[in-house]
Amino acid sequence: MKRTVSRPMDEAQRVESLLQQMTLSEKVSLLSGRDVWRTGAIERLGIPSLIMTDGPHGVRAPSVEHGRLSGPATCFPTGASMGASWDPELVHRVGEALADETLALGCDILLGPCVNIIRGPLAGRNFEAYSEDPHLAGHIGAGWVEGLQSRGVGASLKHFACNNQEADRFRGDSVVDERTLREIYLAQFEHVVKHAAPWTVMCSYNRINGEHASQNAFLLTKVLREEWGFDGVVVSDWGANHTVTDSVAAGLDIEMPGPAKYYGRLLTEAVEHWQIDEAVVHEAARRVLRMVVRSGRMDTPRPTGKINTKQHAALARELAESSITLLKNDRGVLPLDPRTLRSLAVIGPNALEPRIGGGGSSYVTPPYRVGPLTALTDRLGKRVTVEFADGCDNTPHIPILSMAYVTTPDGSSPGLLGEFFPGDSLRGQPVARRTYLEGNLWGFAPPEGLDRNAFSLRLSGRLSVPVGRSYRLAVTHCHVVRVYLDGRKVIDSHTPVPAPEHPFHVPEAIVDLEAGRVYDLRIEFVKTPHHEINAMQIRLATAAREDESARIAAAADLAARCDAAVLFVGMPEGWETEGWDRPNMRMPGPQDALISAVAAANPRTVVVIHAGSPVPMPWIDDVPSVLWAFYPGQEAGNALANILLGDVSPSGRMPFTLPRRIEDTPSYGNFGAGRQVLYGEGVFVGYRHYDYRAIEPLFPFGHGLSYTTFRYGPLRAPRRVTAGKPIRASVTVTNTGSRTGSEVVQLYVRDVEASLPRPPKELKAFRKVSLDAGETATVEFELDDRALAFWDTASGQWRIEPGEFELLAGASAADIRSRKKLHVTGERR
Repeated sequence: MKRTVSRPMDEAQRVESLLQQMTLSEKVSLLSGRDVWRTGAIERLGIPSLIMTDGPHGVRAPSVEHGRLSGPATCFPTGASMGASWDPELVHRVGEALADETLALGCDILLGPCVNIIRGPLAGRNFEAYSEDPHLAGHIGAGWVEGLQSRGVGASLKHFACNNQEADRFRGDSVVDERTLREIYLAQFEHVVKHAAPWTVMCSYNRINGEHASQNAFLLTKVLREEWGFDGVVVSDWGANHTVTDSVAAGLDIEMPGPAKYYGRLLTEAVEHWQIDEAVVHEAARRVLRMVVRSGRMDTPRPTGKINTKQHAALARELAESSITLLKNDRGVLPLDPRTLRSLAVIGPNALEPRIGGGGSSYVTPPYRVGPLTALTDRLGKRVTVEFADGCDNTPHIPILSMAYVTTPDGSSPGLLGEFFPGDSLRGQPVARRTYLEGNLWGFAPPEGLDRNAFSLRLSGRLSVPVGRSYRLAVTHCHVVRVYLDGRKVIDSHTPVPAPEHPFHVPEAIVDLEAGRVYDLRIEFVKTPHHEINAMQIRLATAAREDESARIAAAADLAARCDAAVLFVGMPEGWETEGWDRPNMRMPGPQDALISAVAAANPRTVVVIHAGSPVPMPWIDDVPSVLWAFYPGQEAGNALANILLGDVSPSGRMPFTLPRRIEDTPSYGNFGAGRQVLYGEGVFVGYRHYDYRAIEPLFPFGHGLSYTTFRYGPLRAPRRVTAGKPIRASVTVTNTGSRTGSEVVQLYVRDVEASLPRPPKELKAFRKVSLDAGETATVEFELDDRALAFWDTASGQWRIEPGEFELLAGASAADIRSRKKLHVTGERR
């Protein structure tokens, strides 16, 4: 008798076997979240939920929710910093660390990366994005995804597509011609999908050319799946699905959050009533099952991972150091020499508290944060007199309540105790309790078993402030909130009607608090059915400060009596955030006046700017040294101290252009709230616009200085090439200074004889190289067929025209060091 050998089923066989055993309702159950963070599960067949959580520059887990653990996590520098590193290999390592932390907190999918293009300077989430250039954004994004997924954690590439502003993001229509869409706003998604194969792609809230992203068949089926070959899962941004059948037919696989709003009973009935063929549901369920099988969660226990390790902290600091960008350094003011420095003035509203990230769903609670003043004092305090003056405020909005002022009701730990109740009663015994480690409760979820549209939450804790005075107490929210202090109601805010254009309200009260006294703080939140997201941010600030002009004068006096002055300015906590856009380009408060006063008092003034997108610099000619720090994560102070004191040579390069004024920007006049947002600048985004319009920016795309210098040799490449064939090019770079440093060699392409308007140059390759003093390296590039191509709308394909091109190697978009003419024969369509 012949023995039958049992062989394990491959992925496809296993998925098909499971599908054959499933009922229609079970297939449908896989197409929506089980709750806010978990995918659907079918216990009968052993199909588990996968757990998602916010990212993308740290694992956001401020409370225990549906299988997800809670606790602080390493806060890495944000997306703009990653772009400024110009280092996909370093970002790959960050992705690996993020995977370890995601696993340690019990999750399977980290929501990121955000590869949307930085189109205009006012967009609230620019700090999360990588660049104004799709080539840079695509390669940084691919490094992030490859690193994350190499450790068995899935990525969710977002936000697909044209989510380039926060105003009216839930309903606005991004009107973009197809050439611009293909060349600028889809190209980075295409690169990540083809080279890194993310588990999921997250569709955006907005419409694109009249159709919501969640039901846009052109994007989700024709482009993403048929053209790019994506075989993963498309998930909605939270609350972005608006239909029962149109979205699933267009290619949206999972509606989030759960329980289902459209993809539950309504979708089952739609199949039963022949409104949509069951085959469409079957195919979506197949994709979800394939992701679950690939995750390995059906076969092996979830790995434990590691969180908040010394190695992760060191990596966060390394990324910060690699991204901080030296914009200007006249007279060699930087680095500061601790051997000759006797006194240092540390000035500015961002000197004491580090600005480690932006606001919204990406906000990460770290185990610690190091401020610039602390780091510089620790480094210099024994030999150098370090003195501090804040100079002015930069907080037009009340900042989020620091947990340094709050403990749980029993006083055992920092944070607020949360108690959940069904409905709006807030009476009886709570059904669940959680401790919240931050005052920013963005997108929090009720516990399992509570109706996500009908619950209430009571937060309680003990509030104590170090300085007695009048304070402004406020709560940003989009439902119903009441605030009590020692039992006295101080805020009662109701938002019972839908207000999609202004979903968030910020009621406030003036309260007098005594230093050291403990107050009972109670906040009641009641969910209304008019908004998908549960959002609440508790805020506290002093109600009045001394006259700004006196504080600026005191800061200038301090600078005048010190050997050097370092100003830490820029954005306050949460000023750049998900949910709204900046009202203007300026740094808030009288910070420009503060900089001018300090620069006039001390010729050795250094300005350090914390911001995720451009600000004007009216004082630029009066200040010798400027560092752009972005949002450098929890190791901000240590990284900045290492740069300022010369332990590390700056190697960041700007991932976006810094304009002189907002009127010079590409999207000026075509940005903001409204039913339609016309992308009228077309393909002339970022440096493409400044080149095409011959507008000189304040600092160009790709710009960044070092503490050493570099010389470029001739650019070598074939004189004649055939369209569609790879092009190999190389250039030598020599460190001509006296210390080790890193250079980012940027390779641009110019189409000399284009038959339609094209940018004067476009980034098509780059490489970051570290060189010792006197060392020379040959930097090699290989350009693929897309490097010369444009999207031909008439034929609906990429096209390379024969004729003259030029390769340009340089240190920025405005600093081209070497050129090579290129003649292309043949034509590629």
